[in-house]
Amino acid sequence: MVQGLGDMNFSLTLAAMGSALGTGVAGMAAIGAWKKAFAQNKTAPFLLVAFVGAPLTQTFYGFLLRNKIQEAGFAIDMSSYVFGIIIGCLAGIAMGLSAYMQGKAAARACDALAETGKGFANYMLVLGIIETVALFVMFFCMLALPQAG
Repeated sequence: MVQGLGDMNFSLTLAAMGSALGTGVAGMAAIGAWKKAFAQNKTAPFLLVAFVGAPLTQTFYGFLLRNKIQEAGFAIDMSSYVFGIIIGCLAGIAMGLSAYMQGKAAARACDALAETGKGFANYMLVLGIIETVALFVMFFCMLALPQAG
């Protein structure tokens, strides 16, 4: 039995890295939009926080997939262990890229909403579509895993 090789945390780690990048990009845009509003003595829209937090969910998806990979019992032999690592890495990269791109779109949404005060639902729909990529990756990878037991 192969043990102690990192417990296949790649899906969680790589998804979290994308979430960190995405929230960072969106957060910087929100701060800039708020600064502009304050400088013009306008009300700073608190709704921008929703855009900043949107990329965080991909970390949760990476966590769920990591747990499912561990449940599948890939630590039986080296070849199955490598298969589990590959699934975790590729899925984590895809989820992380989804989070990063969602953060970039959220940054534009912050700018647009702060400037116009309109379009919140439209912007959230776009973020939801980008989020769907991470959901599909998690779901289809979970389907590809062997059943535990």
